[in-house]
Amino acid sequence: MNCYMCGGQYNEGITSLPFKVDDNSIVIIKNLPVLQCGSCREYLLEDAVMEKIDGIIGSLNNHAELEILSYAA
Repeated sequence: MNCYMCGGQYNEGITSLPFKVDDNSIVIIKNLPVLQCGSCREYLLEDAVMEKIDGIIGSLNNHAELEILSYAA
């Protein structure tokens, strides 16, 4: 698959990304599988990964300002 930003090639990779849950909370998910462009570093999250992220974030019920979680495939 080619990058929509620069036309480079996407490669499978693992990274950590922040997600803003509400005005006062951020969740960082580590070991997240992504497709990342080898040229410009733009990334994509596949639909199945995003669904799992939605489930992880939806299951949080505490009000921590910052939480760091590990993505488990």
